[in-house]
Amino acid sequence: MAQAARGRLAVAGGLLAAGILHALSFAPGPLPGWLLPLLHLVTLAVLVRASLTAATPRRAAWGGWLFGLGMFCTGVYWLYISMHTYGFMPAPLAAGGVLALSVYLALYPALAAGLTRWLLAPGAAASTPRIALTWAAAWAAGEWLRATVFTGFPWLNAGYAHVDSPLAGWASIVGVHGVAFAAALSAAALALLWPALGAAGRDGGPRVIGLRHGAAVLATGIALGGWGLAQIQWWRPAGEPLRTLLVQGAVDQNDKFDPALLQAGLQRHLALAARPAQDAANPPALIVLPETIMPVFQDRLAPAVWQAWIDLAGQRDAAILMGAPIHARAANTITNSVIRIDGDTALADLQAGQPGHRYDKRHLVPFGEFIPPGFRWFVEAMSIPLGDFNRGPARQTPFSVDGQHVALNICYEDVFGEELLPALFPGDDGSPGATILVNVSNLGWFGDSWALRQHLQIARLRTLETARPMLRATNTGATAVIGPDGVVQAELRAMHAGTLDVSVQGTSGLTPYARVGNVPAVGGIVLILAFAAWRRRARHG
Repeated sequence: MAQAARGRLAVAGGLLAAGILHALSFAPGPLPGWLLPLLHLVTLAVLVRASLTAATPRRAAWGGWLFGLGMFCTGVYWLYISMHTYGFMPAPLAAGGVLALSVYLALYPALAAGLTRWLLAPGAAASTPRIALTWAAAWAAGEWLRATVFTGFPWLNAGYAHVDSPLAGWASIVGVHGVAFAAALSAAALALLWPALGAAGRDGGPRVIGLRHGAAVLATGIALGGWGLAQIQWWRPAGEPLRTLLVQGAVDQNDKFDPALLQAGLQRHLALAARPAQDAANPPALIVLPETIMPVFQDRLAPAVWQAWIDLAGQRDAAILMGAPIHARAANTITNSVIRIDGDTALADLQAGQPGHRYDKRHLVPFGEFIPPGFRWFVEAMSIPLGDFNRGPARQTPFSVDGQHVALNICYEDVFGEELLPALFPGDDGSPGATILVNVSNLGWFGDSWALRQHLQIARLRTLETARPMLRATNTGATAVIGPDGVVQAELRAMHAGTLDVSVQGTSGLTPYARVGNVPAVGGIVLILAFAAWRRRARHG
């Protein structure tokens, strides 16, 4: 019995360690980018094998939870920085907050592992496709639920580990959840290539050989299918390239909301935006600044502050997009917004919160932009200016600049891929669909952490789903230009002030994913799980 207990403890420790290593696969940094997809599949295969060989579904779920705990404690450690370093929350409480979130998020891998073991009893006669499809559907279902329940937290979705692998080709067809399904399918195939599952495999009999051959064929087919899909160009150039200046202010988060330093931060951004163009004959027609470079509501700033930006827009003959919290007096609403400033923008309209064109954030951050019921105490423990913001509508008219149509998203809105799709289509008001996506963020809350690289990987997959280039203007990084093929074309060094003066080609055309969203992926997952449940019921009478 003691030996059995030691064995279970070793398995538990191995799964926790595998989860920790799994977290390293979602962005380059500790490891080079080329290694990430392989690490992701190998560590996930460890969980697949543990789930399929667990004595009971409860044991499998426990193993999945340990794997998830290691994964999320490691992968989102940077939340501690925002709560403790910048929110001044006591270290034990901040660490407890990260742990509590990880405990919750680990329930989804637990669900996938337990459900797989319940549907596939050890020793049951099942083919390689059935085993792999059941696991992949259970895992992808957990990923989709995690992205949906309680407004969703889809960070560290399996799909983001494969932006640079052949599986990325599936993104244009079935989106990130489809890529997650393909990754889980590949991990299951890898697990089945290991020594046989259960007693039936210890003799290396025909079933084992069949499982291994089937697994090899399945893994090869998934990769080749993704590679082939990646060769299809779903987009075509739209209009002329748009000369754009992206600004990265690198204002320390502790300074950003200090009233004594507010003016210095604004002057830094103004000076960066006013830098001479690289090509005087082709100056930027669009200048993009990060989220909330104005850290207070627009009606609390002196008129001279806004006039300086209007004057700059006029001098440069450019449209300036900047993040600012807006108090719209007439509607009595507050929003996290991006506003457009042109040389002819009326000062009175800006101060009233009614510029000619603005984008209002629609997917708000829990605790940051709205306070969930019962958690007021948690917010009060942090010295961060938080509040309850109003949400923007699902589709908002893209900003038109020199023939290009620019659709905005703010901060982690680009984590929710399906929510970006309405902007790609013409609006009911006759406005055209977007040809360029722009994300403005302030990841200064997380310091020089892994969050910056993780967010860039997420944005890269969004471009594959939508066949649109994405511009990212951030306070501390990663400020970058990403092509419609997911390739980073230019990037600023993180945590340093600077600008990117770039030419961006807008695109048109719709991927299959853009047309139908998550419906095929989620529908397929549900059908596979329903079939597996039916087979289980038939097996057990």
